[in-house]
Amino acid sequence: MTKPIPQGFHSITTQLTVQNGAQAIDFYKRAFGAEELMRMQSPDGKSIVHAELRIGDSIFFLCDEVPGNNCRAPQSLGGSTSSLYVYVNDVDAAFARALAAGAQARMPVREMFWGDRNCKIADPFGHEWSLATHVEDVRPEEVRRRAERFFAQSTKASQ
Repeated sequence: MTKPIPQGFHSITTQLTVQNGAQAIDFYKRAFGAEELMRMQSPDGKSIVHAELRIGDSIFFLCDEVPGNNCRAPQSLGGSTSSLYVYVNDVDAAFARALAAGAQARMPVREMFWGDRNCKIADPFGHEWSLATHVEDVRPEEVRRRAERFFAQSTKASQ
């Protein structure tokens, strides 16, 4: 019997649209230790119409942009409209690895009010990533209290 969700997948699977899919796959391997599961080239061999990669226990899809089919990369849109949140065992090491592979730092590694040690990067293809290691289980009422303090401090810092 065929399963409604294929083996190894979760209910939601992200697809990234990029310019130069082959370079993107190489970057994700270097930056995040991604494993390439499959790659399907276009008939002319110039682009990737579908690829599957795994980071940790999660599979994601990747394709080159096809503007004629309204499938565009962040560079074509002028920025990313979403981000990926990736849990890792050691966020400091993951951040350093991503930067060494060519990512740009958007936010340094720091402790966050919800219990994660977190950072943000942008990959060379325009996608935003948050990397995190969960370091503390925080009760909801404590998250709210810490969030109020965090946003109050952020407001003061931006004035």
